[in-house]
Amino acid sequence: MDFSLNEEQKLIQQAARDFAQNELLPEVIERDDAQRFPKEEIKKLGDLGFLGMMVDPKYGGSGLDTLSYVIAMEEISKIDASTSVVMSVNNSLVCWGLEKFGSEEQKEKYLTKLSTGEQIGAFCLSEPEAGSDATSQKTTAIDMGDHYIVNGTKNWITNGGTASTYLVIAQTDKEKKHRGINALIIEKGTPGFEIGPKENKLGIRGSDTHSLIFNDVKVPKENRIGEDGFGFKFAMKTLAGGRIGIAAQALGIAAGAYEMALKYSKERKAFGTEISNHQAIAFKLADMHTEIQAARLLVYRSALDKDNGKDYDLSGAMAKLYASKVAMETTVEAVQIHGGNGFVKDYHVERLMRDAKITQIYEGTSEIQKIVISRSILK
Repeated sequence: MDFSLNEEQKLIQQAARDFAQNELLPEVIERDDAQRFPKEEIKKLGDLGFLGMMVDPKYGGSGLDTLSYVIAMEEISKIDASTSVVMSVNNSLVCWGLEKFGSEEQKEKYLTKLSTGEQIGAFCLSEPEAGSDATSQKTTAIDMGDHYIVNGTKNWITNGGTASTYLVIAQTDKEKKHRGINALIIEKGTPGFEIGPKENKLGIRGSDTHSLIFNDVKVPKENRIGEDGFGFKFAMKTLAGGRIGIAAQALGIAAGAYEMALKYSKERKAFGTEISNHQAIAFKLADMHTEIQAARLLVYRSALDKDNGKDYDLSGAMAKLYASKVAMETTVEAVQIHGGNGFVKDYHVERLMRDAKITQIYEGTSEIQKIVISRSILK
């Protein structure tokens, strides 16, 4: 058991940290206020190779392991979770899903652009009545021989307005239930494909979240991922890896809030001394540090399971469940340590607290993670 990072991973960590500090931090509050998508910052992330980190270099990716990816995700998330969720979706859900299950033609046409950041991808599973219950897909993809006709609505889609390539989960045969679901690649601009208004969110306000509407959208058969009926399995396999990315995001949010609270506690004085010298504050910091370290080990373990070809359903679910809990609790305490300053935007921790909540909801709620964990341990 070796918990140290190798030299390449340390360089990736430092590169991500430098990018977050130099490129993301200066305008992160303004982007949050204006709900502005970090377009230029995402382009620079792509130039650094951070949008296709685990993709084979022959498709334009960086060819790195999952552990390197979560290390970078943590550093980006310490500063700007709106940017890191774009990175997470593009890496974990879109690029990984296409490389793992797509045809060679699909990889050449789409993956080569997505892995470099030339284009951004979106993963489209959730619906008004199909969030946690992913089997209840109301979006339909009717088989017309050489193409499908897609109708329906998708909700809460990250990168919904800025993506060029959308992986859409839809029901083809209701009689077969989850075995009748397909995953289709739909391009922006396809006739009948409309993008709804941007959602006004509590947190990750810079990320681009929209509803998508499909009205008789014609999708060629060659845009189906895998065999007929593979869509539900594709979604579940892809989301299992996505949980690791969101666990790393939650870890980063928690670590970012802790670092800010630690720094502030050494500067702010009360009753004649720095507040870090008061046991009430020192004990908060002790709990935060311990819980973050525990979360980091869970996240790293899930990443290593994936890299070593082991089943990572259980370890990924545990990492996301615990890291998101730590993110929520740590950010609340960071605001408390900052006192009145924690309640204003200039000190960043109130934004991190708002951003933390979504990590307990998207890519499988905490309740869904408990279902995954309990089923695994009760087998």
